[in-house]
Amino acid sequence: MSQSRQPRRHLLIAEDEAHIASYLSERFTAHGFRTTVVTDGETARRAAMSGRYDLMVLDIGLPGEDGFTVVTRLRAASSALPVIILTARDTVADTVYGLEGGADDYMTKPFSFEELLARVRLRLRLRETDSSVLRRAGIALETRTRQAYVDGRIIQLSAREAALLEHLMRNAGRVLGREDLLSDVWGYEASEGSNIVDVYVRYLRRKLGASRITTVRGQGYRLESDELDPVRRPR
Repeated sequence: MSQSRQPRRHLLIAEDEAHIASYLSERFTAHGFRTTVVTDGETARRAAMSGRYDLMVLDIGLPGEDGFTVVTRLRAASSALPVIILTARDTVADTVYGLEGGADDYMTKPFSFEELLARVRLRLRLRETDSSVLRRAGIALETRTRQAYVDGRIIQLSAREAALLEHLMRNAGRVLGREDLLSDVWGYEASEGSNIVDVYVRYLRRKLGASRITTVRGQGYRLESDELDPVRRPR
């Protein structure tokens, strides 16, 4: 059986100027990304907290909450989503304020798309090397703190819940048998035939949402692969 391809990286573009948003969406899509565009600060913040995205390109001059407020509130809520600010505000003070507020990078308009693309790819590579954060199926899991982020909620997990979720996330889209889960997650702490896997799957479903973990009759459990996000104009 051939191995499934890695899901396309999903970018959140928070930009209220329609021509810039459309341009970014089209160019990133042409380079193999999925994109979702939002046009106000509150929607951007809520979407960023959903756990569905790999990176956000964020304008400062958004209606409602401005970009500075968005990124500050994300970091205050312990969100680790990479954020690249893309703005016409080009003073040193604004750049310092954005970076100290929690942005990972800061670019000014007018901009070169090739440079922005390179910075996005760099941030995604750095993120991939940080094994403490996993993102699959609309879930972000910080393995060191055992916190999960789902639909804007912060969920604290027990050590065993976090271990089971991490294993499911690292194998998203694959059916994992109960005996395999017993061996890989519990080791020698659980005997063959124990229902401990089913118990902990129920715990995770209560916390994360029942639809994210599918029971495959007679085989085991599968964490569903990444799905299209319903928030505004997926491409």
